[in-house]
Amino acid sequence: MESKIVIIGLGRSGIGAAKLLNSEGHQVIVFESREGPSYKAHAEKLKGQGIQVELGTPLKLSSFQPWLNQLSSVVISPAIPWNHPVLNELRSQGVHIKGEITLAWEHLKHLPWVGITGTNGKTTVTHMLNHVLEQNQLVAPMGGNVGNSAAEIALAYLKKKQKPDWLIMELSSYQLEASPEISPNIGIWTNLTPDHLERHGNLEVYSNIKRRLLENSVVPIYNADDRFLSKQKNSLKEGIWISAKDQNNTNNSAEFWINDKGMIIEKGKELFHSSVLNMPGIHNLQNLLIVTAAARQTGLSASNIKKSISTFTGVPHRLEKLGCLHGLNIFNDSKATNFESAKMGLIAVSPPTIILAGGQPKEGDPSEWLKAIHKRACGIVLFGSGATHLKNLIELSNFQGTISCCKELEKAVTIAIEIGKNKKAKSLILSPACASFDQYKDYEERGEHFQKLISSFLSI
Repeated sequence: MESKIVIIGLGRSGIGAAKLLNSEGHQVIVFESREGPSYKAHAEKLKGQGIQVELGTPLKLSSFQPWLNQLSSVVISPAIPWNHPVLNELRSQGVHIKGEITLAWEHLKHLPWVGITGTNGKTTVTHMLNHVLEQNQLVAPMGGNVGNSAAEIALAYLKKKQKPDWLIMELSSYQLEASPEISPNIGIWTNLTPDHLERHGNLEVYSNIKRRLLENSVVPIYNADDRFLSKQKNSLKEGIWISAKDQNNTNNSAEFWINDKGMIIEKGKELFHSSVLNMPGIHNLQNLLIVTAAARQTGLSASNIKKSISTFTGVPHRLEKLGCLHGLNIFNDSKATNFESAKMGLIAVSPPTIILAGGQPKEGDPSEWLKAIHKRACGIVLFGSGATHLKNLIELSNFQGTISCCKELEKAVTIAIEIGKNKKAKSLILSPACASFDQYKDYEERGEHFQKLISSFLSI
């Protein structure tokens, strides 16, 4: 009797895993608990390739019963907790459980990887490094938690004779939790602040998941400006440290840093001026240093890195400037899904600022975000399921600016523009500090909706 592999989740990762395994002749069944139109469309495409899809199938042991005696392994999408009770029960019955990233690693581990993790900044670093390498004629596809799934990349290059020079993989804590084997040539840890605690339970568990990636890396790269990482320096695997602070005035002992003239320094030698990156915020200077350090590890010269950085335009939905209206510079920062990321976006734009925030609340410490609001915002418009929660936090902090609440982003944008006009604000930023899943499928859909709403005002 032929063995079967069950894939849980019909998202990007699940679809990629199903196609990869099917291409190798495995009998694949995909479970998806939802049954909406988009899932039905994906299911029909997979069925056309000979892949069995079971929609409306919850993650319960009973769902596996028809195939339990034939089941060789289960591949889970990142949304599925690694310690889910049903997965533990399957393990006790001898079923091998693996993450989609592990599946891709098994097919791609002969190639050099850059694994990028961190609470914030990893998407910008992933895009920037991909841009730098490919501008220098290196084949360096990016994927994982952004763009194509890792399994899709594996499938694509199994069919090609040309192999990538590097794989640039953004790796979330959800993905790393289920894939402890990942051992990249270069590992990057951008920063760490409390996030996803509703999934991982506490900061120690969350940080240890990320730490493991760096311990497995041949060359780890760390951000010395991050408070958590700098405090942990003595316990972390030896690697390369970067800092946007002048090392003549600190004790960080970073190998890559920016001096008081704005020059990027590598071990005492000037490389190029940091103004080559046309993106606001000190966090983006840290991202630039991380990318420079990684690119130097791939063998690129400083002049080639400088030239390619000058043409990097940023990442969609991350401090993306949409235009100017009534003197308001408008930014789409939909990817700011936690307090720390929202704070960094707020301090990167010119005050006084009108903030659009809200969505599905996440656990975390809002204190630094609230301080930034007090210093830089003159008004805030809240929307979505988290509006009341955020309003309570802001009111308790004794914020003196205008606070308004509404259900939908469309109404929130109208109110925010009016407040901005009345208060003569310089910036308006969608920087939600919340997940998007109350009203959107992801932060990208939320950001695209915001872009359309702003476009309608700009065209008037």
